Amino acid sequence: MKITNYISEAFTELKDNVTWPEWAEVQRLTIVVAVFSMIFAIVTFGIDRGFEVLVAKLYAFLKN
Repeated sequence: MKITNYISEAFTELKDNVTWPEWAEVQRLTIVVAVFSMIFAIVTFGIDRGFEVLVAKLYAFLKN
């Protein structure tokens, strides 16, 4: 019975005490997160590619 009571109280809390954002704000923030995620992925890719080139040049230098 504890689990049922817990779930019931959780739903009551979500329904009565949580302030939910407006749909327009949800959409705007979703776009912000998507754009930031793409920028972060591109920057991470660039850094990774840069290190790849740097390490390849280092190995080529040490091989000679």
